[in-house]
Amino acid sequence: MPDATPVPILMYHAVATTPHPATRTLSVTPSAFAEQLRLIADLGMTPVNTADLASSWRGGRPLPARPLLITFDDGYEGVHRYALPSLARHGFPATLFVSTGWIRGAHHTGGCPDTMLDWDQVRELAAADVEIGGHSHTHPQLDQLDDGPLRHELRHCREIITAELGRAPASFAYPYGYSNRRVRAAVRETGWSQALAVGNGLARRRQGPYALRRVTVRRGTGIEEFERLLQGRALTREFARDRALTKGYALVRRARQLRRKAIRSRV
Repeated sequence: MPDATPVPILMYHAVATTPHPATRTLSVTPSAFAEQLRLIADLGMTPVNTADLASSWRGGRPLPARPLLITFDDGYEGVHRYALPSLARHGFPATLFVSTGWIRGAHHTGGCPDTMLDWDQVRELAAADVEIGGHSHTHPQLDQLDDGPLRHELRHCREIITAELGRAPASFAYPYGYSNRRVRAAVRETGWSQALAVGNGLARRRQGPYALRRVTVRRGTGIEEFERLLQGRALTREFARDRALTKGYALVRRARQLRRKAIRSRV
């Protein structure tokens, strides 16, 4: 089957007027988010959720004209307060990937970088055509975990979402975008049907259902740059620094893994 038309998957985090300094760079203002959705509508693009994209590419069913995905990571309270009204105004679906230990309520573990959603708000989002996916339980670098803790993060996240929403989630997003072959296999084996990385490129069928790429939208993304992201233009230039940092940090993480394995083998 030939590769399908590439699809932009937008990755948002916080939507906030006054975000915590820790989340400021990866946040957008409510007014910027509303302007970006207006542009999506003006361009005649059609948002779909993650499960629908993956199902279409698995089964070969056609997608709507000019599809894209709107996704949010972590579970910040502003997704409910600010993003949801703008999404509803246009009738746009989206996907929210929650770190279950960061959502306020019975499963809260602390360590949250900003004000997070509670489970009632997550349920309201789910009822408003926002697919709820998983983003691990405590938001670790999954590729740095041993097999036991890795699978606990994946299973516990899925179990909590299922218990809170009454249905099992299908989609997952890797915290920090970090994964490797072992992590992707664990995601598949613990029941997730598809998973999103970062990569700052357009999603294509040939990437496979467990390594779909997204493009980052941040506070410094102006409307002209945003239009280029939607069209897949100049992504190499826009994210050249991000790619260089990612490659460098990948080497650091790999070295850490090798050191840990060497230490365990001596014990």
